[in-house]
Amino acid sequence: MSDARLGVLKTYKLYVGGKFPRSESGRVYEVTDAKGNWLANAPLSSRKDARDAVVAARKAFGGWSGATAYNRGQILYRIAEMLQGRRDQFVAEVADAEGLSKAKAAAQVDAAIDRWVWYAGWSDKVAQIAGSSNPVAGPYFNLSAPEPTGVVAVLAPQESSFLGLVSVLAPVIVTGNTAVVVTSERAPLPALSLAEVLATSDLPGGVVNLLSGRTAELGAPLAAHQDVNALDLAGADAELATELETAAADNLKRVLRPRAVDWTADPGTDRLLAFLETKTVWHPMGV
Repeated sequence: MSDARLGVLKTYKLYVGGKFPRSESGRVYEVTDAKGNWLANAPLSSRKDARDAVVAARKAFGGWSGATAYNRGQILYRIAEMLQGRRDQFVAEVADAEGLSKAKAAAQVDAAIDRWVWYAGWSDKVAQIAGSSNPVAGPYFNLSAPEPTGVVAVLAPQESSFLGLVSVLAPVIVTGNTAVVVTSERAPLPALSLAEVLATSDLPGGVVNLLSGRTAELGAPLAAHQDVNALDLAGADAELATELETAAADNLKRVLRPRAVDWTADPGTDRLLAFLETKTVWHPMGV
């Protein structure tokens, strides 16, 4: 009897509303490594999948934005814990996806884990740098406080399939927004595996929705969708970014245009503050 056995190939699925559906179109596309070797078939999401993801994100927004900042921070920290436990899997997937050595892929994964922890720590502190007590001429208290924008559509970076993804996703959700993320078109597998971590990290279903497929095909309906409040175009080229920004103007979405970013560098607070609104309250002083 031969000792040889066939490996169990992984079936990658979308992550929408806390569940793992296949694309409603039934389509898939081949994902290869840096040398052109086949890795897996990934779901080729459709416009209908994008609309379903927006519905799920909107449904989850009330509960997530209403959670305490401390609670959101705990959940992001739990994501880091779960990633640490599956570190070897993600190192292998990132190495295949980006053509990196094991050591370089490990550095990317470790940085992504640390980034979840870093943003988790900001959850109950961002209001202190984005809010203020405003001096006014009159017998009033005038206070400004940050609030989440709503549903944010994110086109994940194309080249940095995991660290870049985490760097654009974590700041969106830690401040109370919900997200519809289009993964790296060429290298979606680390992102689709991240969905398995999110599903077991106490993150409510619908807070993060992950779609793999053609960036331009999915970006268009998300940019034009009337229930999407903001766009992060990190993964769009200049031509596509212009088209999507034009479509986004119809309902005055906030838009963060693509720019050159070193994903290994300290992220700062730019993305943390990009998708916040400011609520200002006037309150009369007591006599």
